[in-house]
Amino acid sequence: MDAKTGLFYVFALVLLFAAFRVITARNPVHAALYLVLAFFQAAAIWILLKAEFLAITLVLVYVGAVMVLFLFVVMMLDINLDGVRKGFWKHFPLAASVGALIALEMAAVLMGGFRLSEARKPAVLAGQAAAEFSNTKELGKVLYSDYLYPLEIAAVILLVAIIAAIALTLRERKDSKYINPADQVRVKRGDRVSLVKIKPTAAAPAAAAAEEKA
Repeated sequence: MDAKTGLFYVFALVLLFAAFRVITARNPVHAALYLVLAFFQAAAIWILLKAEFLAITLVLVYVGAVMVLFLFVVMMLDINLDGVRKGFWKHFPLAASVGALIALEMAAVLMGGFRLSEARKPAVLAGQAAAEFSNTKELGKVLYSDYLYPLEIAAVILLVAIIAAIALTLRERKDSKYINPADQVRVKRGDRVSLVKIKPTAAAPAAAAAEEKA
């Protein structure tokens, strides 16, 4: 067994452990952190398969954005864990049956893929060695040439979604204090400084009180 195969088994075991802890952890924050660990292990496996773009996308999008959002939501909301756990054993047989069916289907697909990969030899693209082939470079060429307009449309949709989310969640508070920059620009010296006349000398408070009593 070479080093690459050993790393694959290590990453796969950690991935399975993290995925198991995601569904068995009682604390939702711990479950989200185990899911982050699972994403990192999946990204490492993709790097071993020379799918660098998918690995970086998984880390940046899911770990860097989606899971951070999940953690913020979970920590900000007061989740009633007792209410969530109600009816767990009632629906457990159906969930276990669906999970076992999905596991069998995945095993059948993966085992078939392993047989096909062993039968085929690595392809050589246009006289270029497979070791020199850049998956990310070729994907970028296709993405920004054949699929340029769908990419721009998706970017516009995401921009509209971001603006809509900000507009829906923005609320004006009456007790908030802010300064209008236009008022600051139009202000004059007389509005900022007020001159007050003060007597050059003043009696001490004790002496003034004694004079009043006398």
